[in-house]
Amino acid sequence: MDADKAAWEQRSVVRVVTPVEPRKLAKVPFAELADGRLQGVVSSGSDIERVYVSSIAAGTHAMSCSTNNNRPCGALHGYACKHVRMLAEEAVLQYGLDRVARYLRVEVPEGGDLMRSLNGSVERTPAAVVFSRFLRHLAYLEVPDSTEPLAELHWFPAMGAVR
Repeated sequence: MDADKAAWEQRSVVRVVTPVEPRKLAKVPFAELADGRLQGVVSSGSDIERVYVSSIAAGTHAMSCSTNNNRPCGALHGYACKHVRMLAEEAVLQYGLDRVARYLRVEVPEGGDLMRSLNGSVERTPAAVVFSRFLRHLAYLEVPDSTEPLAELHWFPAMGAVR
């Protein structure tokens, strides 16, 4: 490698934010702050083959929960179901309470609980986008370690093309 190249040009990986605390990936394998929502995938407690896609919208705090094939969660009726609660708990472990509260635009009192501070209604959102992002993340787990660029990320500019 050329010594003149910046350090970021020599890497084919992005920096990963270290979780604030260890998470239970078996229960909530995917949680992210994206698309104006806290969203993620939550495992079903009763069926190993079923997962729920849950979300809380930033600002409005509207909640959504359905299976990966868009069947609504039967427990989401004007208050958070266990899947939405588990998603919020794991997001706080991963990102920290301050970051999640800031993203969702909610004031959480000192020593308070994120879910008790939310006052949102039920607003069904399609699960497909979040679930496909989850599947894409799973696919990257099977990619062998390499310093070579990934072909599917070819739309990034060539090294040194943009400064």
